[in-house]
Amino acid sequence: MRVTEGNVEVEVPEQAEDGIGDGVFYNPVQELNRDLTVAVLRAARERFEYADSYLDATAASGVRGVRAAAEGWDVTLSDHDEEAVELCRANLDRNDLDGEVVNRDANSLMHERRFDVVDLDPFGTPIPFADAAAQSAIDLLAVTATDTAPLCGAHFESGVRSYSAVPRNTEYHQEMGVRILLGALARTAARYDRAITPIMTHATNHYVRTYLAMADGATVANGAIDQLGHVHHCQHCLWRTHEAGLIADPPAECPHCGEHLQTAGPLWLGSVHDREFLTGVRENVTEEMGTAEEARALTERLAVELETPTHYDQHRLTKRWGEGAIAMDDFLERLRSAGYEASRTHYGGTTFKTDADVTEIREAVHATE
Repeated sequence: MRVTEGNVEVEVPEQAEDGIGDGVFYNPVQELNRDLTVAVLRAARERFEYADSYLDATAASGVRGVRAAAEGWDVTLSDHDEEAVELCRANLDRNDLDGEVVNRDANSLMHERRFDVVDLDPFGTPIPFADAAAQSAIDLLAVTATDTAPLCGAHFESGVRSYSAVPRNTEYHQEMGVRILLGALARTAARYDRAITPIMTHATNHYVRTYLAMADGATVANGAIDQLGHVHHCQHCLWRTHEAGLIADPPAECPHCGEHLQTAGPLWLGSVHDREFLTGVRENVTEEMGTAEEARALTERLAVELETPTHYDQHRLTKRWGEGAIAMDDFLERLRSAGYEASRTHYGGTTFKTDADVTEIREAVHATE
């Protein structure tokens, strides 16, 4: 079937169940992901002055790489599947675009060659490609992870195996996935004296997508490792805290209710966005994008999120308190009036970030009643 995305038209296989099958993979649900990728590539030209080459490491139908080629990037599309490679060539030709298409294993290619931008969008976990990608990407590494159940702690053992970390299934499970992924990528890059700086990250439609500015040197790699740590969480009252460092030292019990704490990590505790870069991305979302309105709304929400490493769900809290929920704007205003910072998050309509703990949140919400 023919599909139009942005300024290109591509041919993709008929897909059952939104791209799940044995043939060449195309997922229409990922159009927002690809639209934002184009906006990121446009903004990246301003941040990375000499960036020119772009690798679509696991290209499948090639739609992502074809769209990058339409933006003027020197693209290489790689896939180990011969049918996919033929489709990539046909889609470049269909749009009268130049690009290199190679029938290669992505790891072999990335170990041999370097690219200004490496885009890693495999099916499932990206970790089998992470070592090669962390060495291959000169300026920017873009990564998608669709194995959200392991990342978020719902499939605990699988998460431990894939990410060499302990994920926990909490009410902020999407952010848990974001930070477990970033922690794994930071440790991977550091093995090669490279550092990651997340400049835009979101968890949307059952996947995590992050864009990482890459830097070289043992000193900056050490600085990235310093952003790792652990979260200690009480499943009973929803109190939590975090601490930096690769060795966990949790409190003996929850200081609020005395129950046992669960520890997650090591995970990324630092910022997951660069607000200036987010502004550039938002300005580069244009009307030919099928998800333009959604993409702008997402970048605007990301730009105002606080940098705390976890978030709360108002409905989960009020249910635990045995109370009814109130309007989110009123809820957040009560926190701010009590002197705390508070922001909505992109993780859900009732999710928020604050520097208050659960006791302080409850006191602030009830203070004006």
